[in-house]
Amino acid sequence: MSYADAFARSIADPQGFWNEAARAVTWSRAPGRVLDRDDAPFYRWFPDGELNTCFNALDRHVEAGRGERLALIYDSPVTGTVRRFTYAELLAEVARFAGVLRDLGVAEGDRVVIYMPMVPEAVVAMLACARLGAVHSVVFGGFAPKELAVRIDDARPKVVVSASCGIEPSRVVPYKPMLDAALDLAAHRLERCVILQREQAVAELVPGRDVDWAAAMTSAATGPAGCVPVKATDPLYILYTSGTTGLPKGVVRDNGGHAVALLWSMHNVYGALPDDVFWAASDVGWVVGHSYIVYGPLLLGAATVLYEGKPVGTPDAGAFWRVIAEHGVNTLFTAPTAFRAIKREDPAATLLGKYDVSSLRTLFLAGERLDPDTYHWASEKLGVPVIDHWWQTETGWPVAANLRGLEPMPIKPGSPTVPVPGYDVRVLDGDGRECAPGQEGAICLRLPLPPGALPTLWQDDGRYVGSYLSAFPGHYLTGDGGYRDEDGYLFVMGRTDDVINVAGHRLSTGSMEAVLAAHPAVAECAVIGVADALKGQVPRGFVVLKSGVEADPDVVCAELVRAVRDEVGAVASLKRVDVVPALPKTRSGKILRKTMRGMAEGADEPVPSTIEDATVLDVLRPVIAPPREP
Repeated sequence: MSYADAFARSIADPQGFWNEAARAVTWSRAPGRVLDRDDAPFYRWFPDGELNTCFNALDRHVEAGRGERLALIYDSPVTGTVRRFTYAELLAEVARFAGVLRDLGVAEGDRVVIYMPMVPEAVVAMLACARLGAVHSVVFGGFAPKELAVRIDDARPKVVVSASCGIEPSRVVPYKPMLDAALDLAAHRLERCVILQREQAVAELVPGRDVDWAAAMTSAATGPAGCVPVKATDPLYILYTSGTTGLPKGVVRDNGGHAVALLWSMHNVYGALPDDVFWAASDVGWVVGHSYIVYGPLLLGAATVLYEGKPVGTPDAGAFWRVIAEHGVNTLFTAPTAFRAIKREDPAATLLGKYDVSSLRTLFLAGERLDPDTYHWASEKLGVPVIDHWWQTETGWPVAANLRGLEPMPIKPGSPTVPVPGYDVRVLDGDGRECAPGQEGAICLRLPLPPGALPTLWQDDGRYVGSYLSAFPGHYLTGDGGYRDEDGYLFVMGRTDDVINVAGHRLSTGSMEAVLAAHPAVAECAVIGVADALKGQVPRGFVVLKSGVEADPDVVCAELVRAVRDEVGAVASLKRVDVVPALPKTRSGKILRKTMRGMAEGADEPVPSTIEDATVLDVLRPVIAPPREP
């Protein structure tokens, strides 16, 4: 089927299209209905079907005689460790840990928060939850206690699974003290914690609450747990993403639509095959890790790489090339930031010559806009197709891509190519009218969203509608702006709200502003995202000090940088805060963040007609704007 035919059918006959795709999934009760429209806009896919996602990822491959096929490759340059698991071996580990969770009282529908580094046990814990029909919520390892506590209070887990520490190239990060602090801050009182002890920093366990992972896995009382069939519409996981209010939004992923969409995407979008080695160089704390480290490759029956390292510094800018060569990676998926870091350290790619990377067929980049320079550098050095594609935590799988397994199309640098079948992408102006080719507008998705996309937010249907569906009735608002060209190619130009993209991580500037505003010397503040050659965007903070406060501005700024690191996390990458005499505002009191962003990026910003005091811009410009080239 051509791309045009597949896309047209997915829009004109979504039920027929996805009914065919659903046949690749193993159901304990096959769905008789494909799409439930009765409770629009809360559409549900395969509403009367039942399945178990862990069964589809592991058991069915073993039962089909493929148990000795490689499933998981753990490569950890920070510990000097490589471990490999066949499907049969991974199934045994998952069933055993599912038994541990069952014996701790976890049952179908219960929540489990997973706060772990990039170790095999993180994958095991996710799949074990799926096996029991429990709902997992993975929190990026190393997130600050306050942020972890917010997620614990929202998900209300029965158990938290964590590790004693994470390991960075230059330091060991103790996780257990951060977990303990988060549990002290949280209002929700959970029952038990399971702690994986790592020799780099052994944690002190709390008697009666904390359980040692290794001891629990070897206990004679714990037996393996079987798969619990659940409704296709039951939640598989909650993944928190930044919200414009500063409070995270719990994106819900269901079991049935998720399995169907990810399995379809593995071949049709990524061109992957069951014998392949697929490497998504991300983290299980982010959506890419959920979709394409854990579930997608395993649903397909491929081998997946779990990498505990960095693109540079573990030990050098040849790290990615080594992993590709040693494990025979066929598809690499990472963020443009990773390649910008490699390019910065080794611009001529001299380290690439040390490795045989001939197994690599395709490089996929996503998570932020792929700049043309990075695209051309990667294409030239690797000699394989470099595919930009675009999607979000909320969608769970690509919205726009160059579909390698369906019909590869000519590449246009700067564009993720065309909408993926299932996604009815529209670019709308402020009045909800479709924009002409080349005209920028709000990128929206016409409802219903395809299988695999979020059906709602965790326990907050109202916020789901208010955040995504209210701006343009009948459409999901992505929060990104862009345009379509004459050939139908989509160009995504950036966020339209206060969520910024730092090295592929979506972070709310509102949450950072809340930290700045809490300082006793700060009267008001603003955080904006500005372009950065390495990370895509980085935050910059601006504060106005309270009148009469006797404080050294340099000291205050240093304290604010530390506070954001402590309360939001190092991933925020806030390194610069400036004290300014005033912030530009409209007459209604809104801070003109868009104007400030433009000034910070060197644009010749016009004075907005709504500004209260235009002289503020003259005062701010030397502080905000970068120095011009001579």
